[in-house]
Parts: sequence; C-alpha cells; structure tokens
Amino acid sequence: MTIAVYPGSFDPVTNGHLDIAARASRIFDTVIMAVFDRPNKQLLFSTDERVALLRESTRHLPRVKVDTYSTLTVDYVRSVGASVIVRGMRAVGDFEAEFQLAQINQTLAPDIDIVLFMASHRYTFFSSSTVREIASLGGDVSWLVPGPVVDALKRVYGRR
Repeated sequence: MTIAVYPGSFDPVTNGHLDIAARASRIFDTVIMAVFDRPNKQLLFSTDERVALLRESTRHLPRVKVDTYSTLTVDYVRSVGASVIVRGMRAVGDFEAEFQLAQINQTLAPDIDIVLFMASHRYTFFSSSTVREIASLGGDVSWLVPGPVVDALKRVYGRR
C-alpha cells in the first residue's frame, strides 16, 4: 500500500489542487492532503478553516484524506508511513522552486520520492492568491474553487 502526501497551505484550496489530488489518487492507495500549519506567509483562513474546507471539498474522493502538520514535510511524511510527496506545477515558472524543494527533500530524506504532476491546462493560469484577489474585489470565483470555498470567501470578504 503506497501512501502519498500532498502538502500545501491550501489557502484556499482550488479546483487545480483538487485535480492534482484526484489524479494522484488514481496512482496511490491513499493521498493525504496535508495542510501546513505554520507557513511563512499571511493566511486568509485559519488552519481549522482550511482543513474543514478541504474535507468538504474532497468528500467525493474516497482515497483522499485531510490532515495538518507543523513539522518538516519529510518528517510528517515518515510519521504517517508515506513514501511519496506529491506536488503540482502550473507552468515553467514553478519549475525552479519545485526543483529546489525536491532537491532539499531528497537530501533530507533519500527514501522519500517526489512526484510532480503537471496541472491540467484549465488550471495553469491561477493560484490561491489569484483567487483571493478576485474574491476580495467582488469577482466571481465559482469556476476556480469548489462550492464550500466560494461560500467561505463570500463570508470573509462580505464582512470586510
């Protein structure tokens, strides 16, 4: 049984993230979407909110689980018995950062493989930060994120 971990801040989860998770779940027995609890960036949603949104948004993916972590990713991967880290790349601009991250993780944990998924063409041009910006300005993001995230963004930006 192969367990893969798909780590990220998922602030918020997008349809692009869900596409990567769904495709990874066709290859691996279990995919854990692991919400990093301590990213070095300003977040819109708390860890509990991001986990709840992910759980609601992945109900249709039986091989995908949701968890949170606050350690080195490779330490978390080992702690859950996984042997693979899943990452997604939208465009060539993501390559350098993903390459560096893969090299660091392989140095720290040579027993853990990194598998990169190319984003499906319809998800290559936006990120969570793009979604937040559009939503903050009152734009429609329903074509970029799952329904629970649309509702959460309306609650957040509606009260500002």
